[in-house]
Amino acid sequence: MSQLKKGAILNYITIILTNVVGLVLTPFIIRKLGDAEFGLYTLIGAFVGYISLLDFGLNNTVVRFVAKYRAEKDRQGEENFLATTMLIFSVISTLVVLIGVACYFNLDYIFKNSLTPDQIGKAKIMFVILIFNLAIRLPGGVFEGICSGYEQFVFPKSVNIARYILRSITIVAVLLLGGKAVAMVVIDTIFNISIVIVNAIFVFKKLKVKFKLHRFEMPLIREIFGYSVWIFVFAIVSQFQWRAGQVVLGIVADTTVVAIFAVGVMLGTYYGAFSTAISSVFLPRATQMTVGNASGEELTSMMIRIGRISFIVLLYILGAFALYGKQFVFLWVGESYYDAWVVALIIMLAYTLPLVQGFGNSILEAKNKLSFKALTYLVFMIVGTGVGALFASKYGAIGMIAGSVAGWVIVQNIMNFYYHRVIKLNILRFFREVGHRIILTLAFILAIGYFIKCIPGSGWLNFIVKGSLYTLVFSFLMYFFGMIEYEKKLFRDSIYKVMRKRN
Repeated sequence: MSQLKKGAILNYITIILTNVVGLVLTPFIIRKLGDAEFGLYTLIGAFVGYISLLDFGLNNTVVRFVAKYRAEKDRQGEENFLATTMLIFSVISTLVVLIGVACYFNLDYIFKNSLTPDQIGKAKIMFVILIFNLAIRLPGGVFEGICSGYEQFVFPKSVNIARYILRSITIVAVLLLGGKAVAMVVIDTIFNISIVIVNAIFVFKKLKVKFKLHRFEMPLIREIFGYSVWIFVFAIVSQFQWRAGQVVLGIVADTTVVAIFAVGVMLGTYYGAFSTAISSVFLPRATQMTVGNASGEELTSMMIRIGRISFIVLLYILGAFALYGKQFVFLWVGESYYDAWVVALIIMLAYTLPLVQGFGNSILEAKNKLSFKALTYLVFMIVGTGVGALFASKYGAIGMIAGSVAGWVIVQNIMNFYYHRVIKLNILRFFREVGHRIILTLAFILAIGYFIKCIPGSGWLNFIVKGSLYTLVFSFLMYFFGMIEYEKKLFRDSIYKVMRKRN
């Protein structure tokens, strides 16, 4: 099996492991830390996340340039590029430390209305450790980028999986021994620096890579930043999309509200992972179709086929979470986290259309037209965060996510006009055919699901019974009434492959 296929398998293992362990570990961490300290841990992590944007997308750029130099068999060019990149990162690490120092002396002022003096003290300790962590981790990410550029996916991904498992075990042990949020930050720092060292040894010893500055070239630096700028913009968008709310709530509310919001966001990101795992594998197909000058209607047809599959998977999760999610959250982290269920549900509702249209993003990448989406998202994520901040002071976590989500909805409507006018996708046909049979079938499923919800009881067994009955109803009705023949065949083939492997 090739490194590419093994890497893809390990990538899916990582997604599954992250989601499963996160679901199991989160309630344990909350119980051991308490709502307020868990919120503080989340808040400082989100705050430092903004400083991590000083990466400028360079680690992703390393993959592309290393692959380019390898294809050209330009060893000297590769050495010069890597040395130049490390020089840039030395400047970035210095900036991280300087900005960290400035922020450290202003943490009291930034969070004066939301954190107690004791929390401020803990926040400062965690902040210093995380800044040190970041100053090492940002340039250290180059080594993982080199591995990807050399198409050596198995080693770094295996190391990351091992790191995640060992980190989880260590956190459980430390929390059982009485450790708190500061101990968790120390654990994260130790593991992150260990990963940098291990990857560096692999790159230098196994891949025989060298960093050598043969010449200092400004055109090379301009080329590096010219490629990384849009990666950087999307990184900013991601921060506003998933972390801005935590920082805002940390300023206008308290750490308990931050904890509730963080749990809701985490469930929302897990929702997106299921669809992204489907759509991300279709970038090569989008590239092939674009290079082959596929028409707008042909691209629309492919987007519909992928979109319908994503839509069915997402509606299964969304329907289950809308009906039984509150019971799950209460059992999982406690009744005080009711708002987390609402936050997650709002995210899922708003996130469904962008996820269903995930192939559109692959088309934009293939056509090298991501700049419009990046800038549009950036503008409206900032606006959405501002609106959320206004709502947050009165409505807490729900107000924050409502404002943010308003930005997402506006962007997606703008993108649909862009897809239609510029990319020449038939968006009206897309909506018509994606919803064909599925929407009406879903209405019946939700009606039956509501009656299932009325089954008396409140424990985990009751939740599992309801979820199992819902799954049977969804699978039966969606297969016979919602799916078209192509999707039925895909479903049957998948089941057949699983059964054949077992035999």
